[in-house]
Amino acid sequence: MSITPGEMTTLSAVLEKLRIKKRDSEFRMTPEGFGTGNGKYYTPEQLKIIKTYRFEGDSDPSDSSIIYLIEADNGLIGYSLDAYGAYSDHEDDGYDDFIRKIQMEERDEQIIFEDKPENLTPVE
Repeated sequence: MSITPGEMTTLSAVLEKLRIKKRDSEFRMTPEGFGTGNGKYYTPEQLKIIKTYRFEGDSDPSDSSIIYLIEADNGLIGYSLDAYGAYSDHEDDGYDDFIRKIQMEERDEQIIFEDKPENLTPVE
């Protein structure tokens, strides 16, 4: 999944690229750990973050979010979507502590998009 500098990208565009690449299983926080709706739950030790996409928007608060691309120890690759800042709602469910415990792959590539008046571009 390659995004070239200067390419206009939105959260929904990244999610669509993940869907096309069959990496669209959403990891959601549950009392048992991260689940994808298939009855299996994962602990932080069974997961690693392989890429992050961060969206920062002054004009649109919904763009202040991050997508974690996550690989499970059984080969499943999916994502977890998190809002941050004023719109983060994970205070009581343990999400923040859980995500911090997941190992980040050494080659993790963080792609940052800023909402600018003229377009939405990656920050180098």
